[in-house]
Parts: sequence; C-alpha cells; structure tokens
Amino acid sequence: MNPSTSSASVTQLPSGFRFVGITCGIKASGKPDLALIVGDRPLVGAGVYTTNQIVAAPVVVCRGRTPSSSLRAVVINSGNANACTGDAGLRAAESMTERVAAHVGCRHEDVLVMSTGVIGRPLPLDKILPGIDSAYERLGVGSESFVGCSTAIMTTDAFRKSVTAEVTIEGQQYRVAAMAKGAGMIAPNMATMLAVVTTDAPLAQDDLVELLRHSADHSFNRVSVDGHTSTNDTLLLLSSGAGQPLAGEALTQFRDFLRQACIDLAKQLVADGEGATHIMEIRVSGAASNDDANRIAQVIGESPLVKTAITGGDPNWGRIVSAAGYAGPRIQPERTSLRILDMPLYRDGTPLAFDAAKASNLIKSSPTVVIDLVVGDGPGRATRWASDITVEYVRFNSEYTT
Repeated sequence: MNPSTSSASVTQLPSGFRFVGITCGIKASGKPDLALIVGDRPLVGAGVYTTNQIVAAPVVVCRGRTPSSSLRAVVINSGNANACTGDAGLRAAESMTERVAAHVGCRHEDVLVMSTGVIGRPLPLDKILPGIDSAYERLGVGSESFVGCSTAIMTTDAFRKSVTAEVTIEGQQYRVAAMAKGAGMIAPNMATMLAVVTTDAPLAQDDLVELLRHSADHSFNRVSVDGHTSTNDTLLLLSSGAGQPLAGEALTQFRDFLRQACIDLAKQLVADGEGATHIMEIRVSGAASNDDANRIAQVIGESPLVKTAITGGDPNWGRIVSAAGYAGPRIQPERTSLRILDMPLYRDGTPLAFDAAKASNLIKSSPTVVIDLVVGDGPGRATRWASDITVEYVRFNSEYTT
C-alpha cells in the first residue's frame, strides 16, 4: 500500500464533512480568521492536547468533550488565543460552541472549539458570534471550502499547511483531509499547533483514540522549532465513516496510512519555522531502546548550537555528538558514528578526514539536512524533525506583540 498525499492541491476529501473559512474582523489585517468544520452526521472523535500547565480556555472545553461518538462540529478562530483569560475566556469559548450548536441543531457539548493567536487578550465575541452565523451559511464540500478553512486558521504561518490522502483497503477507498497551523512555539509534547484530521474511514471510538495517540507520537510529537510548548496545542481526529468499523489487518493498514499523513503534515510545520532555512531530519540508531533514541534525537534537534551550525552550513560534528552525550540515555562512545547528508564525519569514536568546504556547501544547498547518528549496537531507533534558527527568528519574535 502506497498512500498518496498532497499539500499543494486538494484532490480528494472525505465524505460527510463541510468546511468554510471567512473573515470576521479579529485580525487587524483583514485576513481570514474564522473556520468551521461540520459533520453531516455524528462524528467519532478524539483529541490530544498541550502538556503545558497553563492551558487556554478552548483546551479546557475540548478535553472535557473528547473522546466522543456524537461530535458534530469544530469552530476555530485565529488572531486571539483566548489563553490566560480567566472565567470570562471559558465562557467565551462555550459561547462559540453554543452558537454553532444552535445552527447545527445539536447539543453544545457536541461542538469543539480551538483558538490561536496572541495570549492574554479578551476574545472579541461581538465579531466572532456574527461571524459564526455568516460562516454556517457558507459551508461547502469542495476543494475551495477546504482551502478556505485551512487558510483561516493561520497566524504567523508563511503558507497554508494541509494534506489530502486516499488509500484502498480490502477494495474500499478511504480518504483523509488534514489541516494544521504553526510556525513558532513548536515543541513536543504536543508540537505547538492546531490541527484537525478528518476521515471517512469507519472507526470504533476506542480504536480511533489509539490511532490518534500512535500517529501523534510518531509525527507531531517528533518535531521542534524552538522548544517552546504552547498553551493551545490541540490535535483532533474526526471520523464520519458509517458501517462496520475497521478491524484486524484493515485497521493496521489504516493506522500506517494515517501515521504517514500526519508525518507529512508535521514536517510542514517544521518547514515553516519562523525564519527557518533548513529542516533537520535526525535519525538515531543503535540506542538501547526506541525511547532512548527518540530522546537523543530530541535533544539534538533542540540544541541552539546544532541549529545555528546548520543555518550557517557549518559541519560541526562535535556539537551533534556532544548533544547525544548529554541527552541522558546511555550511549557507547567507542561505537558512535555520524554522517550528514551521507557524508561520513565521525566513525566509532574517531573523527574522519573530510572536505569541510564541500560539506558546508552541501548543507547550505540542502533544504532538508539528514543527520544519521549511530550511538551503539542496540536495537533502538527513532527519527525526528527540527528547524534551524536564524536571525530572522530572533527579529520576528522580539517584535511579536509590538
């Protein structure tokens, strides 16, 4: 099975969903800032959320409503995070779900809400609630509606992030359409972002919860831009599928398909790291366990010294090897080896002779810089993705609210 994914165009969408994105006036720029996703029938859904102890009002609401087999809609605003806004913020988030529920004809508990933007500012309900009214009237099922929806959730994003994919399992075709926003404050767990994954594959609630956790662990929880976990991180998986839920080998095939779609979407977050010029794909093998390998790759990807070396095209292998050494898990220094973009730099604890100018040019000219690190002869392996950090990142984030 080779799932096909697309971020550049929307060619197929799961049945049973309608989408819309509009401008309601939250953003001073006049850009789209309100999105709505509605199921034609009850949806099976689950979510995973930020691990930050400071959580936004929408996260509180969604945590209390997922998992569920009776969800009907998700409403999303950008331009205001509705975080650190106290009881008033919680009431505002609930008001958004109540307004959507009145249109859909469902309980407000069956509507989820997500917000993104600047922290600590009251949510402008005088703009959002009329915006929901307008958005509901404009819901659609085609590519244009999906693109509008995935555009309206953007904040500092340089480009729209989405994946559409389809797979055939046991003669039946299933589709996924997913969208995400995120460019800064990206770190596990979760990777700082909002994301909604929709599918028409029939899934039992317990299976859907497990699929979401598996996909998140192998995708969104393995990316980093700046190591800063946000207050609003939310990833939702919604299924409109009817009929007998997938089981056995069919469920396993769909799990693998969904995981790859989520990896493709997560890598778009890294590619849009604020000011980023490179993606680092960090592959660690030879660790005592997969968890150990994952931790080592995480520390390498979050190291400012490693990030800036990649920005400058500096093949400074010492920064990478030393990051592995302080990551925590035990490694075997005498069996540690490193290649960058397939160029051997360090083998079995010993530096190798290499053409530094050639290595530098190779790094500078490669949008994705693959780092292969072997830390011993154990069975553990993991792959993570991280952005580099540039002067532009510092400039942007020093002026974010001013």
